[in-house]
Amino acid sequence: MRHTLAALATAALLGSLSPGAHADALSDVFTQGHVDGELRLYDFNRLYSSDAKPDASALSGAVLLNLRTADFSGGFSLGASLLSANAFGTHASNPARVDTTLMGEGNSLSALGQAYVQYRNDDVLLRAGQQYLNTPWMGSSDARVLPASYQALQAVFTPAKGWDIVALRSYGWKSRTSDGYHFDNLYYPTAFRGDALYGGLGGLPATAGTTSGTWALGTTYAAGGFKGQAWYYDFIDFVQMGYAEGSYTLRTGSGFDPFVAAQYVTEHAGAGSLLAANRAQLFGVGGDQVESRVWGADAGVNIPHGRFDVSWNRIERQNGAIGDGALVSPYTAGWASDPLYTTSMIRGLVEQGPGHAWKARFAYGLFDDRLQLTAAYARYATALRGDSHDVYFDVAYNFDGYLKGLSLRNRWDRSTGGIGLNPGNQPFVYDRLMIAYKF
Repeated sequence: MRHTLAALATAALLGSLSPGAHADALSDVFTQGHVDGELRLYDFNRLYSSDAKPDASALSGAVLLNLRTADFSGGFSLGASLLSANAFGTHASNPARVDTTLMGEGNSLSALGQAYVQYRNDDVLLRAGQQYLNTPWMGSSDARVLPASYQALQAVFTPAKGWDIVALRSYGWKSRTSDGYHFDNLYYPTAFRGDALYGGLGGLPATAGTTSGTWALGTTYAAGGFKGQAWYYDFIDFVQMGYAEGSYTLRTGSGFDPFVAAQYVTEHAGAGSLLAANRAQLFGVGGDQVESRVWGADAGVNIPHGRFDVSWNRIERQNGAIGDGALVSPYTAGWASDPLYTTSMIRGLVEQGPGHAWKARFAYGLFDDRLQLTAAYARYATALRGDSHDVYFDVAYNFDGYLKGLSLRNRWDRSTGGIGLNPGNQPFVYDRLMIAYKF
């Protein structure tokens, strides 16, 4: 049932359009639909200062094609996203020299990223099928050539302007390097039941049972200078999470607008968690329960064409808990795609365990903001992975005129220090060249 959800819903809706009375309308559903997409060419390079592990790289081109029908029957529509990536035969013959997080080990990868039916009006959005999600701890994590997607039922209600209530139930999911949907997450090993999942945190053995997805309920609200959100996630068989975040921007009218923000995460799961039941260790520490609490704060100022801020996070140490209180994040762990303020391009506290971190970041736009420059410095002090720091630079240019839609971006991050973070405990540089064209 879970695998055929979108197909059954689509058939039922199309069956409601009788061939006689609605022939013209049915034709318009497709001829007046919308098609867009993106072409990508990414070149990733992992450069290690230690001989303990060879440098790794990967080049990949990708096509992301999105199709959506026109609305019919008062607000219904169908959508699909076709994904395909190719390494053009550039992978090194030695698998250890391939950055498998870009698109896996193979030279080609194709998948159905979305296939859904939805209903939408001014107050509600209902969507069923394979789809991208955009929630703090479950999203597309779109930092590789192909995004992650989920088999899910999602409902978004808008009781008032600026206020949304979101409810969802996900089942299987497709990672960024998978060609199909599986009942696992980023704590499972690569090749678990045939899933070519790369880049996760791991910890579970290949004999672990599958997970049946997630229940989630959240609300977001924005008015004036205030933005806030609160979420509850039940990552089934793993952990229950509560998350709250809020920010306020003082709009001075001068172009210099200071802001403050705070976030809080709490997690709990007993011996029934698959992590506890399988005696999994995070950062070398096991336990009979999952228990975690995280605090965060951010403060800075928006300036004309730019922004500067300093942020802080802390994961409290919990004796007896898995990873000494490590934050369990089934769909971001190892990918550094979580919403904690101090997460860097390479990793954050989710990947390092209990401790604290601070981060300073400056971003500025030039040439009508077509050129975006970002620099950041993050320092981590953790109980199990020691002290480390990251330096980050990001340069992006968005073309205009005849080349509108084309963008060039280079992201560079250097991690230094820590215990067991980088091969040989030596510095690690990650360089990512990203060329994209949206159409």
